[in-house]
Amino acid sequence: METSKSMKLERYNSYIRRVNSTKLLNASSKLLFRATLLVALILVFLFTFNYPPLADSTHRHLHAHSHFLSSAFGAWEKQLRHSSTPRRPNGLTVLVTGAAGFVGSHCSLALKRRGDGVLGLDNFNAYYDPSLKRARQAMLAKHQVFIVEGDLNDTPLLQKLFDVVAFTHILHLAAQAGVRYAMQNPQSYITANIAGFVNLLEVSKSANPQPSIVWASSSSVYGLNTQNPFSELHPTDQPASLYAAPKKGGEEIAHTYNHIYGLSLTGLRFFTVYGPWGRPDMAYFFFTKDILQGKTIDVYQTQDGKQVARDFTYIDDIVKGCLGALDTAEKSTGSGGKKRGPAQLRIYNLGNTSPVPVGNLVSILENLLNTKAKRHVIKMPSNGDVPYTHANVSQAFRDFFYKPTTDLPSGLRKFVKWYVGYYGPQLRPKKEFRLDNECPGHVI
Repeated sequence: METSKSMKLERYNSYIRRVNSTKLLNASSKLLFRATLLVALILVFLFTFNYPPLADSTHRHLHAHSHFLSSAFGAWEKQLRHSSTPRRPNGLTVLVTGAAGFVGSHCSLALKRRGDGVLGLDNFNAYYDPSLKRARQAMLAKHQVFIVEGDLNDTPLLQKLFDVVAFTHILHLAAQAGVRYAMQNPQSYITANIAGFVNLLEVSKSANPQPSIVWASSSSVYGLNTQNPFSELHPTDQPASLYAAPKKGGEEIAHTYNHIYGLSLTGLRFFTVYGPWGRPDMAYFFFTKDILQGKTIDVYQTQDGKQVARDFTYIDDIVKGCLGALDTAEKSTGSGGKKRGPAQLRIYNLGNTSPVPVGNLVSILENLLNTKAKRHVIKMPSNGDVPYTHANVSQAFRDFFYKPTTDLPSGLRKFVKWYVGYYGPQLRPKKEFRLDNECPGHVI
């Protein structure tokens, strides 16, 4: 009897313990759940407070990026305006294409120095060493001339430049140069010298007001002409090279845009320009390099054994001609692509009027460099070069008093001085160069 009561009591106590244990477990679970929920809420609050929603963060990032681009673009426009603003009363505002080139850099500097506003454009192509173009760019930057890096065929870029700056004049010197290279890459001459020129004229015709345009043609347009000296009245319908043909085409295109849209256009036919900061593909330049390095140079003769001669024109004389053409260019007569009346259309020779045999050029360099050249006299190949050039500049003298004043010995002396300073060869030129009849390089 007692045993039975003990067993019942034990079962009851066991039941009570299970009930209490279950209650405690339930209570603990609720407490843990509430604590976990509280911690989760605290974490959500802290995260929300410290980290804004993703969409807002993205918006802020895009806004900051947009602000950066806007600031950068604003700074770029400021550079354009600063460079192109004249510093003299009634000064010109000139877009110079090919500003990092030989003639372009000299003209840009001359315009800036006299107080005109100048903005450059150049694509810095690799036809010859781009580092020379970059050095010219750095030189111009010291005189506060800014060069935009871009291509003439980039229509949106050209339109943007015209939107930012109201150009009064364009000095269009950008072109694919070189007679011989045209046989290797003829397409580049069409792209640069035809398509690029047309694109510039298209943008210019739509400007309001339209700028006056002075652009570089070439003495090569005379081609197979045998009349001397070359006159603007002579026929130019027989180009001898794939370089000359697009230049002649450019003159016809200029006539068309002048006739239809009233653009004032002046073409300049340059005759063998040379001097400091010149083009490495020109004979006087690579002759100097090869003579100093002891290499053989090819001196051409005509097929009948005569000396090849060129009307070598010093860069300072060319610059005076370019500025004279700009200063006498009349205003275009169109507006927004519509012609209002007849507009000025001109073409001029810019040469030295004194042809010099290439052999004499070599003799002058020998004297200046105090080094004998290793000459290899050969017949001129059929590469588009002409045997003789001679400029009649009477029309340029009549209209803007163009008169070359630098003879070849004097100009080459200045070039050699620059070449030695820029490239630093070991051989130095002679200090004095006699300009008398005893000097083999003297030209009468």
